[in-house]
Amino acid sequence: ESRGLGDVYKRQVLGVALLVITKNYNLGESIVYAASIGIGFGLALIIMAGLRERLEFSNLPKAFQGIPIALILAGILSLAFMGFTGII
Repeated sequence: ESRGLGDVYKRQVLGVALLVITKNYNLGESIVYAASIGIGFGLALIIMAGLRERLEFSNLPKAFQGIPIALILAGILSLAFMGFTGII
């Protein structure tokens, strides 16, 4: 049973803390890094929710309805976001 997004947020905070420690950022860099990750996570949630809402009204084959199309969307979004790595 899923406990909701609360667990996701807890894991995100822990992950950011671990990444900041391993990258040896100072306080200012840590704050900017954490804020950027939060904004990126929120952007990904909004994009995913918008796409899933649009797909509810589209004519999909029965095999792709529900979780399968969500996994395909997540894969395509991850590829799109991987394009942003190395820009900065």
